[in-house]
Amino acid sequence: MQAITVVVIVSAAVVAFAIGYLVRKYLVEAKLASAETEARKIIEEAEKAAEAKKREAILEAKEEVLRLRNEMERENKERRSELQRLERRLLQKEETLDRKIESIERKEEALNRKEAEVESLKARLSEIYQQQVSELERISGLTSEEARQQLLAGIEKEVQHEAALMIKDVENKAREEAERRAREIISLAIQRCAADHVTETTVAVIPLPSDEMKGRIIGREGRNIRAFETLTGIDLIIDDTPEAVILSGFDPIRREIARIALEKLIVDGRIHPARIEEMVEKARKEVEAQIREAGEQATFETGVHGLHPELITLLGRLKFRTSYGQNVLKHSIEVAHLAGLMAAELGVDAQIAKRAGLLHDIGKAVDHEVEGPHVSIGVELAKKYREHPEVINAIAAHHGDQEAQTITAVLVQAADAISAARPGARRETLEAYIKRLQKLEEIAGSFEGVEKCYAIQAGREIRIMVKPDKVDDLGAVRLSREIAKKIEKELDYPGQIKVTIIRETRVVEYAK
Repeated sequence: MQAITVVVIVSAAVVAFAIGYLVRKYLVEAKLASAETEARKIIEEAEKAAEAKKREAILEAKEEVLRLRNEMERENKERRSELQRLERRLLQKEETLDRKIESIERKEEALNRKEAEVESLKARLSEIYQQQVSELERISGLTSEEARQQLLAGIEKEVQHEAALMIKDVENKAREEAERRAREIISLAIQRCAADHVTETTVAVIPLPSDEMKGRIIGREGRNIRAFETLTGIDLIIDDTPEAVILSGFDPIRREIARIALEKLIVDGRIHPARIEEMVEKARKEVEAQIREAGEQATFETGVHGLHPELITLLGRLKFRTSYGQNVLKHSIEVAHLAGLMAAELGVDAQIAKRAGLLHDIGKAVDHEVEGPHVSIGVELAKKYREHPEVINAIAAHHGDQEAQTITAVLVQAADAISAARPGARRETLEAYIKRLQKLEEIAGSFEGVEKCYAIQAGREIRIMVKPDKVDDLGAVRLSREIAKKIEKELDYPGQIKVTIIRETRVVEYAK
């Protein structure tokens, strides 16, 4: 029973499997048939679409070909037209050129005929000329060469005479124009340069609060006045002038130091040798500050910048220097302005001209300390502090010691002459007097062992301070006699000069 059941189940399973297989096969075949149909349909549609695209592409290609053919035909037509136009122009030019060539050929033929006629005429004229020359030689008795030489000599003399007259006329006109122009420029520069003139003297009057102060200035047994004169090198004159004393000395820097020191002592009221020495030292520092300020003010006033500090200090020293009674710093500023104005009128560098004018007398700041004329000293100073070559040449040439190589040097010469020559600018007597006093100090300072020397009493006395370790008492006597003899030999002066030798040994010790 169970076996039958198993067989039935197995049979049923086989039948079911067979039925399932058949059904599945049918379904698969049906789907395959449907897929093949669909594929054929898609292929047919794709072939139709491809055919349509192909026809469209062919149509577009034909249209593009037609368009390109039309454009090419149009370009060819335009090119043909351009070529035809160029061909017509070339033909016209060729025709024109042919006509010109024909015209040139006709002119050349005419020119050849004229040349032939000219040659014929030249030959005829040459023949006639030779006949005339022969006839003239026969009549004058001279050959043609001799006649030509005489004619040329006459013409040469006439031309030389006319040339000389013309040159003289041109020179006169140029000289007149140059003088007129120079006068115009100088006059204009003088009118535009407003510079005051300062005349220095050799004395300074110091007012006193009362005559009682004179005794305090003199001091016990004159020790204060001796100390003051020894330290400053200035003669202090105390006479019957009410409420005033006089400082006399040719060196304006020393006189200014003495003036400031004395005024400070009068205000302070404590007058004794140690205080005098202290005040003189303070006054010396104040004067040095004034010198620097004066130099800076001069550069500011003239607009000259970039000077070496040492040159500015030397400029300031010129404030206390005079030349024939004319203040040298004021003179230098005036020359700088005049040279700058004239340079501007002539179109030359005005700054260089001003610089050269301001520094042209810089050697006078140290000419009593350095041997040689102030021109050569100024040139050395300018070279030392690397001034412009034009400035150096202007300094060297402003008195004609060297040749002026630039217009600037000539302008500085003219400005220097203008500033010095104007009325009231200089006094000969004061300059000669100061030079005599300077020479007196130079003679005394030339001896060995001399430390300081001062000309006082208007040059009637020279006070000499010697180094005590080098000059003893007997040496001081011998030195005074030698200095007196040298003064008598080398210096011209009225009256007599007193030579005073001061030998002082000073010992200082501090209590601690």
